[in-house]
Amino acid sequence: MEFFEVVRKRRSIRKFQNKEVPDKLIEKILEAAFYSPSSRNRRPWHFVVVKDRELIKKLSETRPAVKFLETAPLAIVVGGDEQISSAWIYDCSIAAEHIQLAATALGLGACWGHIHERMHDDNKTAEDYVRELLGIPKNIRILCIIGIGYPAEEKPEHRKDEIMWERVHLNRFGNHLK
Repeated sequence: MEFFEVVRKRRSIRKFQNKEVPDKLIEKILEAAFYSPSSRNRRPWHFVVVKDRELIKKLSETRPAVKFLETAPLAIVVGGDEQISSAWIYDCSIAAEHIQLAATALGLGACWGHIHERMHDDNKTAEDYVRELLGIPKNIRILCIIGIGYPAEEKPEHRKDEIMWERVHLNRFGNHLK
């Protein structure tokens, strides 16, 4: 798939077929994540690949917004080592987007489930819940969980009329490009 086709086709897919994602596709997705840029090339990322259906079910209980993970055959937890880079959140965000674009290019669907600065319940952060569930050390901050699989829903690709040209400014705010 050509780059702009991938960008247009990438949608948040929240329903997945009950079909395993082959390891060779998982490796390609992770390869794309490792090619993402990072501040000062520090690459603070850590990725926890979760294929175990029971663990994925427990991850889907992290917070209501990630309930969609229930049907995902694959989840990738994206975290960053804050001791390596204070820009871990930005670096991990770029890597997470690379993961989603790679999944789309490979004919899979994906959806970002936000974890950072969200709550699991009244007493525990979503980060702590995921950290405890997967044995992630404290210095690894958790940004998101990306559910990945073969789509069980279809969404139209993005259209050019969705581009908000009024939010593009030339040289000075208020000078519109178009």
